[in-house]
Amino acid sequence: MTQIIDGKKISAAFREKIAEAVSLLKTEYSFKAGLAVILVGDDPASDVYVRNKGIASKKAGMSSLEYRLSDDTTEQELIALIEKLNHDDTVDGILVQSPVPEHINYQSIVNVINPDKDVDGFHPKNAGNLLIGSDSLVACTPLGCSILLKYILGEDLSGKDAIVIGRSTIVGKPMAMLLLQQNCTVTIAHSRTQNLAEKCATADIVIAAVGRPEMVKGDWIKQGATVIDVGINRIGTTESGKAKLVGDVAFDEASENAGAITPVPGGVGPMTIACLMYNTLKAACNRRKIEIPDIFSDFI
Repeated sequence: MTQIIDGKKISAAFREKIAEAVSLLKTEYSFKAGLAVILVGDDPASDVYVRNKGIASKKAGMSSLEYRLSDDTTEQELIALIEKLNHDDTVDGILVQSPVPEHINYQSIVNVINPDKDVDGFHPKNAGNLLIGSDSLVACTPLGCSILLKYILGEDLSGKDAIVIGRSTIVGKPMAMLLLQQNCTVTIAHSRTQNLAEKCATADIVIAAVGRPEMVKGDWIKQGATVIDVGINRIGTTESGKAKLVGDVAFDEASENAGAITPVPGGVGPMTIACLMYNTLKAACNRRKIEIPDIFSDFI
């Protein structure tokens, strides 16, 4: 019987451990990790994400700062704010919510963030450290996928064949590096890969992060494979008039073959915010040169 991977339940357990760690550190070292989130413009979806991140920070016992800037904020004004936060010792993590207005170069903004506070894991230093296997702040979504795999499959992924469908710097490439670190044999594929269905059908682990609604069909999935669907696509509307959300995997079809599979929504999404909290905790400890409390063995 196919196991539906409950990202809400797993992320809730992970966030409980994060809150416990924050409390332990506050008692022992008298500090509270702090996250600053910057939103430029009035994108409705981004507004929801920023609000949820603030709620998650407070629930974890962290301090939460929100900076909501107008759509006409210049790149230099945004950089000036980031530089100020870089030098603020009460701030351990800095996140600039994407997308930003077209007149702002997002990567240029990321490059200005102190890599020790780059809790999104997008700074070239953190991306490079992941590539060479050094400790780094890892992008939240692939880190969340990695935690789900460990939670479902256990610690040893050695020798498993994995395919990552998607080559973005946000998910696909860092996900491949994390799988390599766990001794998987990794194929990186994308929308232009030839014979993609055949390549997918040999994989023990399928990570779908290509941004195409239900692109991965049921007969692409090997019997018993673990499927992690990163996609969030809005197609049509439900009976209640809300946008219908689907992943990059045809869930009903794939569930017939998969040993375990994430739903959309309720799979990877909740893990992303949980991993943002973890990265903020990790950044806070790294900056103070203290060990993260050893209570995360079920997850990390």
